[in-house]
Amino acid sequence: MSRTKHDSLTLLLLLLIAILSISSVESGRPPFACDPRNGLTRSLRFCRTNLPIHVRVRDLLGRLTLPEKIRLLVNNAIDVPRLGIRGYEWWSEALHGVSNVGPGTKFGGSFPGATSFPQVITTAASFNESLWERIGQVVSDEARAMYNGGMAGLTYWSPNVNIFRDPRWGRGQETPGEDPVLAGKYAASYVRGLQSATGNRLKVAACCKHYTAYDIDNWKGVDRFHFNARVSKQDLADTYNVPFKACVVEGKVASVMCSYNQVNGKPTCADPDLLKGTIRGQWHLNGYIVSDCDSVGVMYDTQHFTVTPEESAAATIKAGLDLDCGPFLAIYTDLAIRRGLLTVTDVDMALANTITVQMRLGMFDGEPSAQPYGHLGPRHVCTPDHKQLALEAARQGIVLLKNSRSLPLSTSRHRTVAVIGPNSDVTETMIGNYAGVACDYTSPLKGISRYVRTVHQAGCSNVACKAKNLFGFAEVAARHADATVLIMGLDQSIEAEFKDRTGLLLPGYQQELVTRVAQASKGPTILVLMSGGPIDVSFAKYNRRVSAILWAGYPGQAGGTAIADILFGTTNPGGKLPMTWYPQSYLAKVPMTNMGMRPSRGYPGRTYRFYKGPVVFPFGHGLSYTNFKQSLALAPTDLSVLINTNLLATKNYSTFSSNTIRVKHTNCDSLSLPLHIDVENIGNMDGTHTLLLFSEPPASVKWSPNKQLISFHRVHVVAGSKQRVKIDVHACKHLSVVDDFGIRRIPMGQHSLYIGDLKHSISLQANLEGIKN
Repeated sequence: MSRTKHDSLTLLLLLLIAILSISSVESGRPPFACDPRNGLTRSLRFCRTNLPIHVRVRDLLGRLTLPEKIRLLVNNAIDVPRLGIRGYEWWSEALHGVSNVGPGTKFGGSFPGATSFPQVITTAASFNESLWERIGQVVSDEARAMYNGGMAGLTYWSPNVNIFRDPRWGRGQETPGEDPVLAGKYAASYVRGLQSATGNRLKVAACCKHYTAYDIDNWKGVDRFHFNARVSKQDLADTYNVPFKACVVEGKVASVMCSYNQVNGKPTCADPDLLKGTIRGQWHLNGYIVSDCDSVGVMYDTQHFTVTPEESAAATIKAGLDLDCGPFLAIYTDLAIRRGLLTVTDVDMALANTITVQMRLGMFDGEPSAQPYGHLGPRHVCTPDHKQLALEAARQGIVLLKNSRSLPLSTSRHRTVAVIGPNSDVTETMIGNYAGVACDYTSPLKGISRYVRTVHQAGCSNVACKAKNLFGFAEVAARHADATVLIMGLDQSIEAEFKDRTGLLLPGYQQELVTRVAQASKGPTILVLMSGGPIDVSFAKYNRRVSAILWAGYPGQAGGTAIADILFGTTNPGGKLPMTWYPQSYLAKVPMTNMGMRPSRGYPGRTYRFYKGPVVFPFGHGLSYTNFKQSLALAPTDLSVLINTNLLATKNYSTFSSNTIRVKHTNCDSLSLPLHIDVENIGNMDGTHTLLLFSEPPASVKWSPNKQLISFHRVHVVAGSKQRVKIDVHACKHLSVVDDFGIRRIPMGQHSLYIGDLKHSISLQANLEGIKN
């Protein structure tokens, strides 16, 4: 055969393979396992879908060799050809849209992008549980479609539900904010949407991370790999673990990720109390526990937790870890078994948890096209409805921080708008981190240009704003325009994973640019801030020349449209801050390494629940273009708490402490109080009001939060009308507090409820004639 003919045949063969590959992707990916066309495997017991999943898992484990089992303990799990099982990459991300951060997902071909929703901190500002769940459903539709097309996995290591404890944390943007109740409700809602469970079956498998007390990346030489978080039992129970518990218990999440850091001297991924004891034992996780990537290796190489690597491998699996993101367990598990540190049964228990999740996803059910979500494909990604939801999420999350009657702008009076600032014409900045490739973008400049004529000047070449050479052009633009919109703030060069902030002020000369432009501006000056974390903009808050301030967070692919819609009044803002905005001076009093939530000896405490010092803007702050009035329509004033009298017979005195009752020693089902609140729109514009309900325990309880969010409700009210909102206040869930030992108790006495300016008192009394078993 001549070389020319050989080359031609090779090219023809390659072309044929390419065509077959394309058609394979477009018609759906080959089955992960149990291909009905494979005569060698289709009759295997673990492939029989009419059998219970636990029976199928047990059968599969019995067929695997030990080397095969060990190579299934890591994220890039091997294929097992003799059993018809394909290799699988567990690591995919879907924080606020399908992301290509993890190696399990890629874009291209029929899937050039996916809907990119606002960053989590922005979406959390909507205080809208139904929105969070709907976003999850859309993201999982697109994830399944991409899986069917061979471009993604089905296991997504999202959401991040860590508490945004310190305003400097670079990853605070990924979280639902500083309040544990808000974070817990977000976690459960988003997970329910992502997983869209039908019985025990899952559309995709979500993962709540990073468990636990993880919120420092790299601050003054302290990094997450070396950090030992010293946390009290009290703070662990009433702050750090609250969203994870909600994720597992209420959201029924399929996975939890343990973090890099140590907690009280133990790596979280090797702590049996945290993993087996709490996640699986107390909360009853139905799923698997995965390490943060390379954290098992970090535990040995960096933290020197054990003398040998095989001891680290054994410690994590015996503690309850099921899957290692990284190669460590694939390398050292065999030696751990040979040295007697670990048994094959331990490995089987870990694999049973991961394989069970894969079976719940239908990965062992044969042809994907024949499964419930097998119809999803390219036409189900970046649909008009999905793009509209991304826009609506951005509108709901943007917060109006200040307004001196200058907003909304008028298209008739403000015909020319100067659009200024380093974030004025950005696209990728709007989607924050852990994002993928967006369907399309609308920058703020583009969004505003749809309403009026714009004059654009960047003012600074980037958010670092290290030079003033462009300031003059910005001042000229503002001097000749009918209104000026300054779009300033941060981006991933300032706050990100691996990068915590050193201060809370606007970077570089941004503050000076705002001040000079506001002074030069002929018309009203509006400051729009893009950021994940809070910014000390006290200078603008008190500057009369800055007539309004908007916080947009990172508003997603449609952020520019949403910002413009709010500026011109097409949308009435209704977002509320999910975190406190502190002054710069706060930082001198709180090192990031201090994990304490409560104030002590000159330490001011953290978040609105404990910190009582000056703020720039408080948690829950957010204005509207209309005015709302709240009033109590029905509110009980007392509640009798029944005590289990059998505990008295056994002299269980731990029931009582400082006039409190342990939650588990009463019948919580009977301790619910209905609260009816009327919300009236007394302004001239339809709007959405977010009702925030806080509780405060009796003054005698010294170790509790000063004030705690217990419920929230977003309600749309037409101008001049009234809506009634019913909220059930549960004593065990909403009026209890955690004591010094991490025990949740209900204080007896006078509890206060706060709804805006309203205050209502409820008296709780113990009833010793109550429960008998």
